[in-house]
Amino acid sequence: MVKEPKPIGVISNFFDQIGVAAIKLDDVLKLGDTIRIVGGEDTDFEHVVESMQIHHDKIEKAKKGDEVGIKLNGVARKGYKVYKI
Repeated sequence: MVKEPKPIGVISNFFDQIGVAAIKLDDVLKLGDTIRIVGGEDTDFEHVVESMQIHHDKIEKAKKGDEVGIKLNGVARKGYKVYKI
């Protein structure tokens, strides 16, 4: 049986020049988790969370309600959905 991805948040901003997404979380996220970004016509990619920050402070775990910055290996836009795999 294939495990369904769990929705954990939404992209609240994306900074093209540095490839960093701000993600508003609806659930816990920690280093090492694999996330999937889905949105628009052609965006659907996976990313392993290798670093995460809140207000430029490095963290290892974030909780529901936090807004975290994560450097992505793809391009995202405001409103794209974030799932934990």
